[in-house]
Amino acid sequence: MLTDLLLTGPSAGESISWPHGEVLRVESLGGWLAGTRADALLFWDSRLGIPDARVLEGLLHGRGDVWHAGLRLGTGGQPGLLDFVAPNWMLNCDPPADIEATSWRVSPAACLVRTTVLRQLGLPCNDFDTLAGAMLEWGHRAIKCGAFVRHVPRLVRSSTNDVESPSLVDELRFISYRYSRFWAQWASARAGLTGYASPGQLLRAWRSLPAQRPYAEPAAYRSERSLGVPELPRARVTVLIPTLNRYPYLHVVLENLCAQTLPPHEVILIDQSDADRREPDLAAKYPDLTIRHLFRDSPGQCSSRNAGLRASTGDFIMFLDDDDELVPDLIERHLRNLYAFDADVASGSIVEVGQSAPPAGEQFTRASDVFPTGNSLVRREVLQRTGLFDLAFDRAPRADGELGMRVYLSGAFMVLDQSVPVMHHRASEGGLRTHRARAVTYRMSREMLRHRNLPHISEIYLLSRYFTERQLRESLWLRTFGTLAGRGTAARRAVKALIGGVQLPDTLKQIAERRRASEEWLTRFPQIETLD
Repeated sequence: MLTDLLLTGPSAGESISWPHGEVLRVESLGGWLAGTRADALLFWDSRLGIPDARVLEGLLHGRGDVWHAGLRLGTGGQPGLLDFVAPNWMLNCDPPADIEATSWRVSPAACLVRTTVLRQLGLPCNDFDTLAGAMLEWGHRAIKCGAFVRHVPRLVRSSTNDVESPSLVDELRFISYRYSRFWAQWASARAGLTGYASPGQLLRAWRSLPAQRPYAEPAAYRSERSLGVPELPRARVTVLIPTLNRYPYLHVVLENLCAQTLPPHEVILIDQSDADRREPDLAAKYPDLTIRHLFRDSPGQCSSRNAGLRASTGDFIMFLDDDDELVPDLIERHLRNLYAFDADVASGSIVEVGQSAPPAGEQFTRASDVFPTGNSLVRREVLQRTGLFDLAFDRAPRADGELGMRVYLSGAFMVLDQSVPVMHHRASEGGLRTHRARAVTYRMSREMLRHRNLPHISEIYLLSRYFTERQLRESLWLRTFGTLAGRGTAARRAVKALIGGVQLPDTLKQIAERRRASEEWLTRFPQIETLD
């Protein structure tokens, strides 16, 4: 494949022999895209030596759209201001720099991009002070718009400690362009209060910040892989459903599974229902399904799912909830995404009853930053590598988020297609409600005046395990201020803010107590079982 070479860094003016395409300079990039016949563009710092053409060729024939060595070259954690805006975002936690994994933190020193990505999503912005800042903004844009961006440490033979970092004004530009000017103001305030930057530095940076983003957000990136595969190979899919006192809903799920265009290999029900409410003959009512009905007397979402996983025989695991309603081609569409993108995990959207589906503009396939256990298909070998559910979450929320973090940090290729939905009925009993672990949801806290969506101990435990101290602190501050926010008319929002202000001392007290409790959890957990 033809790959043009764009030289970056302090040695960009030096000549270099490159027989695989043209050699460009940064200043010529603007006019290059319209006339090039190259399949890809390689951003490259010549201090790293001559690129390995065999590695480039292998990447271009493999999965993904953008490959870089940013984490190995020092882009981890950049830009730091993002910690004040999206502190607990999965993709704001960097995987190890020595493995191939999903990461948007690209570096201009070593970054290979398919030309089709640049044509659809545009070039890096030219109004940044540094190319490093422009590339970080572009990497975030690319992964949010559907390009699969992977960190590949073998892209470079050696590393350098002299790679450019974004300036403070570039960090503000990043937040303003990728989030909003409001969030840039919030990040500035928190940066000043916490000593990340001095008030004088922030004021000077604000004076250089443009009033608006210099480009329109591009439409979703569409690759040839998004067209899917013409014919699916045979696949053994185990459907895993824990259930607890929800038989009316469970029957709906099983009827939906009978109607699937691609029937499951087996359905494993882990039944924790009260003994006097059980239906032991349930499997006989669905002769078209191979149902394995396991009973457990001690309720627990993680221990139950782990028991089901150990009993499973499929090569793929489909996670569902017992109060889901499925589209007829759910399993087939997830499998098509797995094979089309050579992925390890395929997830879809969760649409709550009474809510609308994601807008059409958001219904595209992209790198996943979630792991919903109500709508995800996983290759078995992924769970063999990462382990099963952490028993810390057996009766607490965010078990899916914790396992998702481990899967992501292992380097798994995770895709999310929001056009593949399940309807979630949010049953009034059963599930985590049995343990009073979901007393107030985010939606309830916004719509009801006195309700607060405070972080559960398990959520703080998760943050403590995977994120930095600053990210943990800022996440808790965002949750605190979130108790002041409501929905509806201006008057209703004002009343919500007033009530939240009155409750604020108690909010701070409860969050502090839960943080101390999470520290005790860290002495007992994680407890993660393995899968053979």
